[in-house]
Amino acid sequence: MERFSKVSLMNAFMNNRNPGFTLLEVMVAMSIIAIALTALLASQSQSISIAGEAKFSTTAALLAQSKMAEIETKTEDELIYDSGDFGNDFPDYSWEMDVRDVIFTDEEEFTDYLKQVDLTVYWGEGRQYQYSLRLYHFVS
Repeated sequence: MERFSKVSLMNAFMNNRNPGFTLLEVMVAMSIIAIALTALLASQSQSISIAGEAKFSTTAALLAQSKMAEIETKTEDELIYDSGDFGNDFPDYSWEMDVRDVIFTDEEEFTDYLKQVDLTVYWGEGRQYQYSLRLYHFVS
């Protein structure tokens, strides 16, 4: 009879057990969530960085094209080393222009009329990003 009462007590205990999660199950679930969130935040950070670089590439190309259009209208005397910024519209952007003579070994008669113009657009602290263009300008 004593055996019957122990089995009855165990059945009663097993039937009244709370259907909740164990501590181990909760810790495993939290670990999986932490790993997933870490990967998600890392990819979000990378996408923000890539978006910033894409914005720079687009803006710098347009600013360089605009500056090159100005350079093409200059005379030979005005084509000298120069640098500056793009004003209040683009406060963190700056530019630098370097002008050199182009020398051909075979044709010396064209050397006086051809200039190599290198334009670099910078953005960011310490000129972190840069975009460069080269123009060969024929001056008369």
